[in-house]
Amino acid sequence: MSEQSSAHTIIVFDIDGVIRDVSGSYRRALADTVEHFTNNGYRPTPTDIDKLKSEGIWNNDWEASQELIHRFLETQGESRNQSRIDYETIVAFFQSRYRGTNPNHWDGYICDEPLLLQPKYLEDLTNAGIAWGFFSGATRASATYVLEKRLNIKPPILIAMEDAPGKPDPTGLFAAVRHLEKGDTNPATVIYVGDTVADMYTVEKARSQQNQHNWIGVGVLPPHVQKLPSRREAYAELLIDAGAEMVFCNVQDLTPARVKVLVG
Repeated sequence: MSEQSSAHTIIVFDIDGVIRDVSGSYRRALADTVEHFTNNGYRPTPTDIDKLKSEGIWNNDWEASQELIHRFLETQGESRNQSRIDYETIVAFFQSRYRGTNPNHWDGYICDEPLLLQPKYLEDLTNAGIAWGFFSGATRASATYVLEKRLNIKPPILIAMEDAPGKPDPTGLFAAVRHLEKGDTNPATVIYVGDTVADMYTVEKARSQQNQHNWIGVGVLPPHVQKLPSRREAYAELLIDAGAEMVFCNVQDLTPARVKVLVG
């Protein structure tokens, strides 16, 4: 990569589905939660969850759980206004599955999340002069768990759930970019890497609100959609339709050489 292009290139990564596989953790907790609060009447499939998230506004899995609960109960004749299921109760149940029941030593699904990149990949980006950080809808504790404890990134540049409005609002992306620019006033090319429609919509909104940067959306296929070719192709098309300029099967396929091609 040329010094000129690399010096002004920033990559911001989503975490869930990009840095770690959450199909057996967040998504499993989501399905457990919906099943529990519908009295075992409905357990959403991975396809059901993807369909909801394709609407582009359900990046928060607690809110997604609540929405799927409401939609099922509506089919049973119960309106949202009649529902007595408290949001905080939904969150607490979800977290008991995802984090576990021991507040001092997490023992939930989070402990078994496969990593989707290795530290050397991030080292290669740094050596190419590419700045990188993270903007995720995950809680700070959950995001820090994978970044610091498992990938040994200390301290990570991270904008998490508590730090900004949920995607597709680009406020958190802007905040991550400000941290990574480190006072550099030259316009940067910013690549945001995500696995959902909401991630790509975030890039579109960023572009419309701050045109001094060159904003590029890159999609990554989460592992659960890669089992069938037809599913993989359909999901890739979904991300491209939402604004992704490239879609990869693994985040590490976005090499410094491919970044150079994207930046132009």
